[in-house]
Amino acid sequence: MKPMQPKPFGKLRNFLWPIHGYEHKKLLPMLALFFLISFVYNLLRCMKVTLVVSPEGSGAEVIPFLKVWAVLPGAVLLTYIYTRLSNVFNREQVFYGMLGLFLGFFALFSLVLYPNRAALEFTTLAEFLQVELPEGFKGLIAMIRHWPLSLFYVLSELWSAVVLSMLFWGFANEVTKVDEAKRFYAIFALGANFSGMFSGQSAQFLTLHQYNPNLPFGTDAWEQSLVLQLGMVLLLGILIALLFRWVSHITLPEQKEPSLFEVDSNLIKQDKDPKKKISLMECFSYLAKSRYMLYIAVLVVAYNIVYNFADVLWTDQIKQRYPDPSDFNGYINKIASITSVFATLSGLILSGNVIRRYGWTVTAMITPLIWLVTSVGFFSCMLFEDNIFFSDLLYAMFSLPISSLVLMFGSAQICLGRAAKYTLFDETKEIAFIPLPKEEQRKGKVVVDGIASRFGKSGGSFAIQVLLIVCGDLVYTIPYIAGIFLIVITLWIAAVKGLGKLVANSIDKEDLSDSSSYPRSEKAVILS
Repeated sequence: MKPMQPKPFGKLRNFLWPIHGYEHKKLLPMLALFFLISFVYNLLRCMKVTLVVSPEGSGAEVIPFLKVWAVLPGAVLLTYIYTRLSNVFNREQVFYGMLGLFLGFFALFSLVLYPNRAALEFTTLAEFLQVELPEGFKGLIAMIRHWPLSLFYVLSELWSAVVLSMLFWGFANEVTKVDEAKRFYAIFALGANFSGMFSGQSAQFLTLHQYNPNLPFGTDAWEQSLVLQLGMVLLLGILIALLFRWVSHITLPEQKEPSLFEVDSNLIKQDKDPKKKISLMECFSYLAKSRYMLYIAVLVVAYNIVYNFADVLWTDQIKQRYPDPSDFNGYINKIASITSVFATLSGLILSGNVIRRYGWTVTAMITPLIWLVTSVGFFSCMLFEDNIFFSDLLYAMFSLPISSLVLMFGSAQICLGRAAKYTLFDETKEIAFIPLPKEEQRKGKVVVDGIASRFGKSGGSFAIQVLLIVCGDLVYTIPYIAGIFLIVITLWIAAVKGLGKLVANSIDKEDLSDSSSYPRSEKAVILS
């Protein structure tokens, strides 16, 4: 007997909460899981930057060297570990193993590495390199000198690639169908955005600006703040593991609605069967042969290059204004909270509604256009900061000195760019995976989220390194970075156009008429 189809949503319900009542048992726990993982991600992102930029002799120049010589090898290593574990253990065991690796390191860092960092640092080697190497290698020397902080940066950076992208999104894509995804994923984005608001406020609350002698740990205010925030990370990590077990063993197996969940139940049962082994070489071979997957990789690489350029320059501006680590951390957490507000508005107004009304291509095009438009103010202020006429003109318009406007425009670019990434970019990227067969999804997720994103960041970082070595100082690299920035965004836009056509063709091949609450004509628009 053919299952009864759910009733279409009303206009208001379709706009605000296009979820059927029986879908809440599946949506809400996954939403909570995504919220917690994103909460930890936001905490770690602010801590990692503060730790590596604030020490004496360090600055924003250290970030490009870290992303090439530390984060990229770390990404390859963890991706290899992930693929090996996936060949031996089931999805749930891999989740716990990878999560435990991160939590174990953060516990070790807060208890051993950071309190003893002065004794562990490679001071003699750093001083030798400082004498022998040119000024442009300042970031590399800082990375080597403060290696415990560098290691923390690597693991914090890889939380998003491993736990958020490979573990959570890999799980979500396996148990979510196309029709659910176009409604669920916009709501997941809202959960991530709210997590940014809460994490930013929580971090500011836990950031001490004066040493508290009543606390039994830490030798200064910043160390006490760090331990408090890492304690929250560890507690939330344990909660994430418990919630994932609940979702895997209780929530999904209990779904009774065959029209929407029978495929998902079969996917869950597949974990008990012997799985085809996935190798990194096989994943790369698939990427080279698939124009569809190459386009997705270009989107991810382009975003990471653009973001990396903007982030390094923006971080340098913050360091100049806020040299104290507590003030530095407080400012970037404030920006994280503001970013979450923009992302929440984007999720409510744009994300799910734009893709349902205007299609995949239009929605995916918004993110690169935002980065292109906001870069005008940021790069113009930095390029013409010494131009008296331009400075006077901007002061007359905004009543602010141009040095303040640089930080303001940079913060605006980061806020809007991140907000678009967390909603529009992530949603369209993940939906592009869904029409693919499950085996191809897994290969694509490993390469795109595990490797391509790292190569994007590392590629941008390598370009900055070369410019630093040639130019000697970050300020002299700005004209070249602006030129590369424009070229990469142009390639990004071209990839969106190409992938949009392939996504539309892929979805047209699927017969979704029995699993959607939307008319077939509307489904054709969704990924067009």
